[in-house]
Amino acid sequence: MFSLKSIFTVTLTLFAVVDVIGSLPVIISVKRKVPHFNPLLATLASGALMIFFLYAGETFLSFMGVDVRSFALAGSILLFVLALEMILGIHLFRNNAEDARSGNYVPVAFPLIAGSGTLTTILSLRSVYNSFEILIGILINLLIVFVVLKATDWIEDKLGNTALAAIKKFFGVILLAIAIKIFSTYIKF
Repeated sequence: MFSLKSIFTVTLTLFAVVDVIGSLPVIISVKRKVPHFNPLLATLASGALMIFFLYAGETFLSFMGVDVRSFALAGSILLFVLALEMILGIHLFRNNAEDARSGNYVPVAFPLIAGSGTLTTILSLRSVYNSFEILIGILINLLIVFVVLKATDWIEDKLGNTALAAIKKFFGVILLAIAIKIFSTYIKF
């Protein structure tokens, strides 16, 4: 059984965490440096990672000796820091796009689209929503990601740097709220 409201909530949550709009400056930079950037390949690679984590993430973490609670807490702290970067315009993490052999996989598919924040969120969502609802949310987000990746040049021309910065800050606040929610759900005093 699934709920359209749940699918909508999952989709919006993942949209805020994936933050493909907020990642546009990095994606545009990668596209300029990678002559054969393929939006479909980047989308499929990130989708495979997200779907793997949806169905086998807990088993994988268990194999690595990490429980979901610890992974979720670590991910919420990472999301918190990423949100602060987006809101305050500071850079704590360095993107090594120029060092990547293939921009289709690194840094676009991982960690920009399917990073630890996204993977943590997928695992966290499993405690509230069923796998089918999350899968539909992932697929909707992958469609959005693909459209945005295909349209980066057009988006850059139409929005300009000021609008992109405002959108990034807005989604930074959403991401900050999600980080606090995940942290408060898994923390035990």
